[in-house]
Amino acid sequence: MPCSCGSWSGPVRRVAHEVLPPLAGIAGVIVVWALVAAVTTTASIPTPLAVWDALIDGLRAGTIQEAALKTLIRLAFSFVVAVVIGAGLGVALALNEFLRRAVRPIIVALQITPFVAWVPLAIVWFGISERAVVFVTIVGAFPAMALATLQAIRQVPPLYERAGRTLGARGWTLYRRIVVPAALPGMMAGLQQAWGFAWKALMAGELIVVTAGATGLGHLLAGQEHDVTALLATLGVIVALGVAVDYLVFGQLDRRIRARRGLLPDA
Repeated sequence: MPCSCGSWSGPVRRVAHEVLPPLAGIAGVIVVWALVAAVTTTASIPTPLAVWDALIDGLRAGTIQEAALKTLIRLAFSFVVAVVIGAGLGVALALNEFLRRAVRPIIVALQITPFVAWVPLAIVWFGISERAVVFVTIVGAFPAMALATLQAIRQVPPLYERAGRTLGARGWTLYRRIVVPAALPGMMAGLQQAWGFAWKALMAGELIVVTAGATGLGHLLAGQEHDVTALLATLGVIVALGVAVDYLVFGQLDRRIRARRGLLPDA
């Protein structure tokens, strides 16, 4: 009977190539952490095992799962709104030079403004509420998408547009069929940036805007300032979720886009 081991060697090598280096890095951090915790006498640096126990306790109680679910729901809504606003604004700026010169500096200013700077204004406008957290997340994320979309469209070779016009494409049809698909890899980079900004802005909003009965990973952190082990456990969940979404969603989407364009060695 023929062996099918060879058909598995490629995927196994690829997974090992992608997974083993991050695991080695994590293992190195844990080893250093354990050594530091062993030689210090302060309670502010618990051992990795103590943090692991706190994580298990939180999972058994269901608080971490509930907080993570609420946070991901807020993130999904805020991120979709930010991407729609950012991509639409980026296309509009690419189409109109006057609008680009007038509005782009404002978007740059919004992007470099720290997330926490929007929290007081959000509270003034929306009160200590869910809407304030969502507002901070959207404002923190959409400028990156807008600027990346604008830059990606402006970097499309003019030859593509000339070829499209030669074939009869005009106006929005030219952008929809020729320019935007050609700019998709650059827009994908903006999507990943917007996701990172949205995740950090959401954590800042949840951490500061704490309403009665609100649940979320940021809210959970806000209530753990006197329990370092639980705080580090929650922080580990935030990091793990962020990395997982970035790799499983945006990393794979980026890989597919590059593979369709022949930009991967094994495509």
